[in-house]
Amino acid sequence: MQEVRQLKPSTVSRRLSVLTGFYRTCVIDGVLEHSPAEYVRRPKVTPESPTLGLSHLQFEAMLTAARDSSNVNDFALVAMLGLLGLRIFEATGADIDALSEVRGHRVLRVHGKGDKVVLVPLSPAVSRAIDRTAGHRESGPLLLNREGRRMDRHAATRRLRRLAKTSGITIERMHPHMLRHTFVTTMLDAGVDLRDVQIAARHADPRTTMRYDRARTNLDRHPNYILAAYMASAT
Repeated sequence: MQEVRQLKPSTVSRRLSVLTGFYRTCVIDGVLEHSPAEYVRRPKVTPESPTLGLSHLQFEAMLTAARDSSNVNDFALVAMLGLLGLRIFEATGADIDALSEVRGHRVLRVHGKGDKVVLVPLSPAVSRAIDRTAGHRESGPLLLNREGRRMDRHAATRRLRRLAKTSGITIERMHPHMLRHTFVTTMLDAGVDLRDVQIAARHADPRTTMRYDRARTNLDRHPNYILAAYMASAT
């Protein structure tokens, strides 16, 4: 996986984790005497997330471009990824009839990782974006492609790249996870407690949320900027 397919250490480690769990279950059920993956070494994964989210200004530009787009799905797509923190398969898999009200809150029922179903509250801006996309439809997929069928991750990626280009964001490879990453880092910038961000992002392990925080801190708060400000008169 590393040498031939050139996959990143985090991807290799995740896939080996699935394989190890499978063989462990086989041993527990008596299908195998021992796990052949027991002593397989996993690659070291950096504590920093390799994905960088958008800056605050870039995210604002992306939202503006999506809101002004002639495609009614764009604003809902960006809002669901960047303001709700949904994974791309959760956003594209959302249905109109998954919308409801619970104790005065408008919520979206999301089918997430591990077959878990959660209720995600909608802020007014996201609610308006979703209503605009749904229109007069009462059922079916929330996000549609140009053919009127359910939008998939590939169509979503193409829409995001077009919006990034329209808003003047110069990113080599825009992809949906950047907006989920932006959801986390923007919350942290807004002063939300790390534990609350972990809950909102539905990270099982707080170290996952901390990886996002490290990447944000290392760039946005790097000491180089403090030194440059201190030496501004000479430079």
